[in-house]
Amino acid sequence: MKDGLHPEYNEVTIKLADGSEFVTRSTMDEEEYESEVDSSNHPFYTGRRQFVDTAGRVEKFNRRYGLDQDDEEETEEDEE
Repeated sequence: MKDGLHPEYNEVTIKLADGSEFVTRSTMDEEEYESEVDSSNHPFYTGRRQFVDTAGRVEKFNRRYGLDQDDEEETEEDEE
């Protein structure tokens, strides 16, 4: 390898939210990295879901583009 071309590849201690630690190698400048997410608290692994206010977003979209309930019904009929 050419000198000065590649970043340093150092050991890094990873600390997970559940308190577990492991050592790996990385190009990060830090010696420790603390993660806020791991398999004990991530929704994919726990089955808990975070619900997003999609109804509010749809209403905001309709207000922004001037759509009302009648326009939406016509669009659905056209698609059939």
